[in-house]
Amino acid sequence: MTQIKLTTPLSDDVVEKLRIGQRVSISGTIYTGRDAAHKRLVELIEQGKELPFDPKGQIIYYVGPTPAKPGKVIGSAGPTTSYRMDPYAPKLYEVGLKATIGKGRRSSEVINTMKEYKGVYLTAVGGAAALIARSIKEAKVIAYPDLGPEAVHELVVEDFPVIVVNDTLGGDLYDEGIKIYAAK
Repeated sequence: MTQIKLTTPLSDDVVEKLRIGQRVSISGTIYTGRDAAHKRLVELIEQGKELPFDPKGQIIYYVGPTPAKPGKVIGSAGPTTSYRMDPYAPKLYEVGLKATIGKGRRSSEVINTMKEYKGVYLTAVGGAAALIARSIKEAKVIAYPDLGPEAVHELVVEDFPVIVVNDTLGGDLYDEGIKIYAAK
């Protein structure tokens, strides 16, 4: 299967063409956030206040990177389990977020929200945190520095490797994988 190259920000047209199982390479700017940051972002949305970045067409990577070693942009930057962000993700997709990156399954509510608002869920390979960090060319904290590694970072990435797990049609790579292996 060929690898699809994406550059942020993402449009509906680009996201709607993605299908589960496709390998994707992302270049451009992405943002980080975990549950504590997501809670704050959703509170801002609910209060009608401005977010620290415009989510329209953007990607949030669920990661709490380790500190950078001397001469490095970022430390280890592997994905965290996504279901912890499920209570907050629908609101972010509603305001224009196009993709999230993490590991593990998403709730049916998140999958339905992605279908409705043309979003996708991507997975980065857990256990490959040092390798993933090589795709990160710049990193800076843009919000909530009090959260330490869980602060919101703006990352500039080049050929950041991910796989489409949930698409805009409601496809689920985990379900498809189970079907394939159950049939054998």
